[in-house]
Amino acid sequence: MESPATETELFTFLDKCQIAYKTHRHSPVFTVEEAQSVRAGMPKETGHGHSKNLFVRDKKKNHALIVAAEERNIDLKSMAEKIGMGRLSFASPDRLMAHLGVTPGAVTPFSLLNARQKPNTGGPEIQVVLDESLLKHSQVYFHPLHNAATTAVSPDGLIKFIKVCGFEPLIIPL
Repeated sequence: MESPATETELFTFLDKCQIAYKTHRHSPVFTVEEAQSVRAGMPKETGHGHSKNLFVRDKKKNHALIVAAEERNIDLKSMAEKIGMGRLSFASPDRLMAHLGVTPGAVTPFSLLNARQKPNTGGPEIQVVLDESLLKHSQVYFHPLHNAATTAVSPDGLIKFIKVCGFEPLIIPL
């Protein structure tokens, strides 16, 4: 992979795609619990969906980016069945960097910008799985390629971003 995209490049891409966004700065977070603790400065209105994002793979080296509502418990065994993959495990930090250009704690659907930039090498595709319930919120929140900020977009903006990056999301109830 070329050098991973920066936050500035992400925001330039969102602007070019005419996807509105708003970013909130905070200390770096690595877990959902830590992210919940830094929300004091973020909007408190209802309708805002915070997420958990998992990058997984099966034994055949097929990959999936699972984007779910943060309160969801994700059972990897049943998830594999739902999305038609073999037994799932978390991808290593090296795979995470190689495929999405981010480090652990910063997994985000915005990292598909880096996957889009990767030349077609005939390697495994990334299946993008979206939690149907997350998309019912007026705004959804993700890290902007690092874990020291959170960026809000509309669900329609998220889907547009994913499609412009060349992926067709699978939207399912989790």
